[in-house]
Formats: sequence, C-alpha cells, structure tokens
Amino acid sequence: MGIAQTGTGKTAAFALPILQYLSNNPINKLPSTPRVLILSPTRELALQISESVETYGKYLKHKSSVIFGGVNQNPQVKALKQGLDILVATPGRLLDLMNQGEVKLGKLEIFVLDEADRMLDMGFINDVKKIITKVPVKRQTLLFSATMPQDIARLAGQLLRNPAKVEVTPPSTTVDRISQKLLLVKKEQKPGLLRHLLEQDNVEQALVFAQTKRGADKVVRDLQKCGIACDAIHGNKSQPQRVRALDAFRKGKTKVLIATDIAARGIDVVGVSHVINYNLPNEPESYVHRIGRTARAGREGIAISLCDPTERSLLHAIERVIKRKIPIDVKLASQAGLEHHKMVSESHDNSFHKGQGLHHQPSTAPKKVGRKLSAPVKSQRRSFL
Repeated sequence: MGIAQTGTGKTAAFALPILQYLSNNPINKLPSTPRVLILSPTRELALQISESVETYGKYLKHKSSVIFGGVNQNPQVKALKQGLDILVATPGRLLDLMNQGEVKLGKLEIFVLDEADRMLDMGFINDVKKIITKVPVKRQTLLFSATMPQDIARLAGQLLRNPAKVEVTPPSTTVDRISQKLLLVKKEQKPGLLRHLLEQDNVEQALVFAQTKRGADKVVRDLQKCGIACDAIHGNKSQPQRVRALDAFRKGKTKVLIATDIAARGIDVVGVSHVINYNLPNEPESYVHRIGRTARAGREGIAISLCDPTERSLLHAIERVIKRKIPIDVKLASQAGLEHHKMVSESHDNSFHKGQGLHHQPSTAPKKVGRKLSAPVKSQRRSFL
C-alpha cells in the first residue's frame, strides 16, 4: 500500500518495478490473457497510466494496452487478442469484455489499484469485487492513493495479505508548494470574481472545478461571453471531446479548463499555475486531489477556493481533513473589489448567514480599503466558521 501526495510519481512507483519484473521473467504472451492488470477510476487517468508505461518501457519488449468505455470496443478487442503483458483498464469496460470472454484473468500475476480510495468507495467497489473473483488468489496486489480514509483503509486491508505500507506523507496532506487561498463570497458574485481571477497576469493555465456537469457548462458559457477561451471536461462529454479538450489544455492552446471531479484524478499538466474551486467539493478528500493538479513535478502553484454561505459545512470538512485553516486572502479580496462585512457577533449581525457575504465594491473604491480589511475579516471568519 503506497500513500503519497499528488504529483510525486506514484505511477512510476508501480510501473517501473513491474517493467523490471516482466523483463526478468519473460514468457510467451497468450491472447486476451494479461500478466498485469492496472485498474483506474477514469478514462483520462487510464490513458495517462498507459502512456507512462509505454514511455518507461520504450526499449523493452513488453506489450501493453488500455481499455475504457465511451469508444468502440473493436480496436481494444483486437489488441487483446494479439497478446499483451500489461492491461490498463477502467472497471466498466473491463467487466463488459470479461463477460464477452475477451479478457481472461486466470493467469494474472500483478494486480494494481490506482487511486485506491476512489476504487474502493461505493461507486466502484461492486465492480472491483466482481473482478477480484476472477483473478488468482496467489498474486501481487498493489494499492496507491494520495488519500486513504479509515473506512476505505479497512476495506483495502481485506484485499492485502501482510502488506508493506509505504507512506511518504500523512494521508490528505496538501503539497507544501501550493499556496492555498480562500475567498468568502455571495453565490451571485462568483461569475464576476472568477473572470477577475482568470484575467490576472500570473495565471498561466487554470483548472477550474465546478460541482456539476451542468454547472461546468454554465461556467464555460459565462466565460466565453466575456471573451475568455475555455473548454469543459466532464462525464457527459464524449471520449473524443474529452481527449480533444484535455489535449488542447495540455499543449497550452486552451488557457482555462472547467472540470468536475472526474478530472481531479488523472490530469497531469505541468503548466497548471492555478486551481480554482468555483464550488467546494462534497467529499473533503477530493479537495486534496483537486489542488494537487498544480505544483506538480517540483513546481509551485496556487489554489483559490470561492466559498459562499451554503458551502460553509463543506469548508469545515475540508479543513478537518487537511488539518489546517485555509487563509482568507485579504489582498486578493481587495484587488477584486470585495469588502468583507464587519460582524460584531452572530447575535447582532447574521448577514453572512443570510446570504449577504461580501459586498461587491465599484472599481473606483479607494486603495486604502485594502488596509482596512484585516480586522473585519477576522471578525467575519469567526462568525462564518
């Protein structure tokens, strides 16, 4: 069981030893019978893992393939029948092909669950259990994740026998190189504030997380009306659309990508300077994966969260998981024309709880406003929290 922060090289941590093992123990490839199975929760992550395996093993004789839903299965079946060592797959398409007799796991030697916490939650656990019934009892099992909640850890323990646990950092630790910022806003202020943030000179590439697919599409429409080039990636998009959007973002052709949590795991773009949480995630662990899309490969990054009054419980949950308070950025709020309410006490002024939050100030507001924010912010935060 390996636990480490996002962007630290977990894919290499299992791919390199697997490639070495296969090189040291070559056997004839059998049709539709992989020696290694790597399960991933999303198509994007499956493709990324497959590309990494191909890159690391470029000069080796291994053969690998990737299968996932949303595309024609015929090319995938053809690759399987030609024989392969390593199969990277998403659970749904894998089960489909297993039921069709196109994938046989009876000779599997190594079983990898990447993003293990996600693979073992209620969304995937039944599929994973079905797959496990078809793999040999005697096998090498590897679980990797950046977060490992206690209930998921207990479930993971049922899959492992006397496991070695390599924990580079405590579960849910956020990368130190990420500068985390919080802005408390009214819900209706979010569109304008997002535009302001994306227009800053230091934003090289920004990944913006929305809560829902419809919400992500709405953010795209709002930004495009203002002349900000962007695209969306979520579950309602076809696989070719998702590939094109991610490829354009990775190559820098698109500066802004709007995503749901489907992209919180699997987007490895070194140039992401900013992650903006337009909506806070329902699952606090997802916050760790979201902001982990920046500050990758040794770089630094900025994560900005926009929190409206309806999301305060989500903020509490996130701060409990990461074991720290996300600081309110007073300077950024001032630059955006946001002035915090000065709240004497909850009993005298519940304006934020009633949805008043931050008042949008005209651009002509005097510069000295920024120096007056410190005391009101602290007062507001106590009431807000």
